[in-house]
Amino acid sequence: MAARLEAVQRALIDEELTGSNVLLVVQGEEEIYRRVVDSDRPGDRTITGETLFPIWSMSKPITIVAMLTLFEQGLFAWEDPVAMYIPCFAELRVKDGDGTREATEPLRIEHLMTHRSGYGYYATGALSSDLPQPPAFDRPHPNQTRFDDLQAFCEAAARQPLEFEPGSAFLYGINQAILGRLVEVLSGQPFAEYLENRLFGPLGMTETSFVLNDARRSRLQPLWINLTEQASGEASPTTTLRGYTNLLNELTYSPRSRAHFGGEGLVSNLADYARFCEMLRAGGIYRGQRILSEDSIRRMTTPKSRDIFGGPGTDMGYSVFVLREGHAEGTLAPAGTYGWSGYHNTHFWIDPTHDLYVVFMSRAREFHGEIPKRLRAAIYGEGVAGT
Repeated sequence: MAARLEAVQRALIDEELTGSNVLLVVQGEEEIYRRVVDSDRPGDRTITGETLFPIWSMSKPITIVAMLTLFEQGLFAWEDPVAMYIPCFAELRVKDGDGTREATEPLRIEHLMTHRSGYGYYATGALSSDLPQPPAFDRPHPNQTRFDDLQAFCEAAARQPLEFEPGSAFLYGINQAILGRLVEVLSGQPFAEYLENRLFGPLGMTETSFVLNDARRSRLQPLWINLTEQASGEASPTTTLRGYTNLLNELTYSPRSRAHFGGEGLVSNLADYARFCEMLRAGGIYRGQRILSEDSIRRMTTPKSRDIFGGPGTDMGYSVFVLREGHAEGTLAPAGTYGWSGYHNTHFWIDPTHDLYVVFMSRAREFHGEIPKRLRAAIYGEGVAGT
C-alpha cells in the first residue's frame, strides 16, 4: 500500500494538480502511513510540521461538531426556525421565475446543517453590494472586509432570495457561515472563542484558527495555481495563471475581523486536523475525554440528500459526504465512509469499518475531486464503477 500511495502523491505533482503534499493514514492506534512528497520546484516549499494550510470547506465539519455539542446541551431543537435566534431570517423570499415570493416554509436549523436551506454560493460581483458575497469555493474572493462580524453577514444573507423553499432540495452553499452566528447566539460567546473552548483546546488543536499574524502567515504553504479561464462568450483569449504564489490568500485572516466564516475560514495543519479525525474515529472520544456523543456522530453521518453533485452512491449527511456504495466511485471503500474536502485540495475521510482515518493536505488550485478517490483506490483497491 505504501508504494501505491506514494505513487499517487508523486503523480499529483507530475500531473500539476498539486505542489508538495502530505498524506497521513491511521488505523486504530497505529500510524500506518505518513509521507511528505515534495515537488522540488522553484517557489514551492517542503512541508514540515510547522506548515499551515487554509482548509476551506474542511472548516464545515468543525462547525457542525460545534452545533452538535450545543444540541447535546439542550439549547435548541433541529426543527427550530432560525429566526427564533436570528430574527432577520423571519421574512424570507424565494425566487419565482423572474421575481420572488414569500417563503411558505421557515428556514430551520436542520436545513442549514444539511445544505437544504436554499442558499448557494455567490460569485464575486454577481450580487448587489449589500448582499452576501462570502468566499465562493471556485474563485478568488478578496472581499471578506465587507462584513465586520457574522451578524452583519446574516442580515445581508436574509435579504438574498432563496433558490427554493427551505428543506425541499440540496444546494451547497453558505449555510455554515450562518451556523457560526447561531453558535454565538446559543453559546453567548464569539464563534472563534466557542470553538477554542469546546473543541480546539480539549483536542490540542493549537494551530487551528481564523486568524493569521505575521509569524503564522509566513508558515502558510505557497499556493500552486494552474488555472486557465476563458472570457464568457469568447473563444479566445484565455487568462492563464501557473506557478507558486503567496499573494492569493483570498481571505484576510485579519486579527481585527470577527467575520469568521464557519464554512471556509479556518487555517490548520496536518497534526491538528488529525486530532479532530481521531476524535471522530473513536466515536467522539479523544484520548479518554468525551467530546461528542456517539448519537451525535450517527446523526452527523446519516444521509439527508442522496447522490450529491450527481455522483451515484455518495450522499450528504450534516455537511459530510457518506458513501453508500464505494464501487460507484470506482473504489472498494466500504459503505459508511464519510468525510469532506477543501477547495485548495485538502481532504479527509473516516472509515468506521476499518477503524481508519486519512488526512491529505496540499495547497493548490484548481480543486480536483478525483484526488481522494485516487487515494481510496490505492488504499482499498479499485472497484468497477457503475456496477
